[in-house]
Amino acid sequence: MKLKPSLDWLLIFVPLAMLLRFWPGGISPTALFVCSALGIIPVAGWIGRATEALAARVGEGLGGLLNATFGNAAELIIAGIALSKGLTNVVKASITGSIIGNVLLVLGLSIVLGGTKYKEQRFNRTAATTSVTSLSLAAIGLIIPTIFHRAAHSSPAGWSPLVEQKLSLGIAVVMFLTYFCMLGFSLRTHKYLFRGAEEHEVTERQWSRRKAVIILLIATAFVAMLSEFLVGTIESVRDSVGLTEVFVGVIVVAIVGNAAEHSTAILMAMKNKMDLSVGIAIGSSLQIALFVAPLLIFLSYLFGRPMDLEFTVPEVVAVVVSVYILFQISADGETNWIEGIQLLSLYVILGILFFYLPEPAHTTP
Repeated sequence: MKLKPSLDWLLIFVPLAMLLRFWPGGISPTALFVCSALGIIPVAGWIGRATEALAARVGEGLGGLLNATFGNAAELIIAGIALSKGLTNVVKASITGSIIGNVLLVLGLSIVLGGTKYKEQRFNRTAATTSVTSLSLAAIGLIIPTIFHRAAHSSPAGWSPLVEQKLSLGIAVVMFLTYFCMLGFSLRTHKYLFRGAEEHEVTERQWSRRKAVIILLIATAFVAMLSEFLVGTIESVRDSVGLTEVFVGVIVVAIVGNAAEHSTAILMAMKNKMDLSVGIAIGSSLQIALFVAPLLIFLSYLFGRPMDLEFTVPEVVAVVVSVYILFQISADGETNWIEGIQLLSLYVILGILFFYLPEPAHTTP
């Protein structure tokens, strides 16, 4: 019997991470970090499958809301725990990392692997353009606090962290409301434009509502536990391996949190379902920018550690160039493998930048 490759093979790292965490005596923080990261990937995949099965049974409107809430559950949990521990640099880096990761890494791999089987692949240009335009708005919303910080910091009046937090909170509210407008547009008033992205694997729809809820709760609990392990070792790994908080957030946390969605997008592209693949990649970035980022701002106030949306200049540039190249590639409604290589090349270039980028001089209060 031929074994089929599956993310579920990585489930072996869940008990390994628990063993490393609770084993009395010497613990290797680096080994715990790696095992926790690899363990989160398949468990996050189960959250995604349970959410899809549940969404299919409760109707489009509520289903869309469920997808929005639990579609990025892993990223939210990891970022929420990091936020509660005061690791705001990691949290903010994971926001930009998820956006560029979905746009460049996920879509790039999807286009390359799909392009090896099909010379040209087509997708719904109108739906993609609408989503990319919304993503551009989100990018602008994330850039404004950084521009404000640079301008206000150099002005004679000086710079106030409190004003910056208020600015970020106001922008977060606007972005949050915009996301629900986007949901209404894609699920209600203009859902015919997004019809190509509504297909899902039949096997995922066969779960009963009860089974989906149970799996969702269990998987979420495991992701929370593994995220606690992961975040708890970031400081040690940073010191021992030499990785900066920004690199861990932009590259490592972003890939771990999105890996399950990544695999679905790639598999769909290899089945020539490019509409779904593009929808997952761009839609995930939109959810991060318009839903997860504002939600983390709101959560930061609950934790008593108000966070702003002021990013480093390299992070801002990374988001802008990612959205720009996405505009260029999605404009004609078709892809080929060289466009995937172009997206992946940019991701690797940005990865090298963040690897060598030193820690920022300031820390967010």
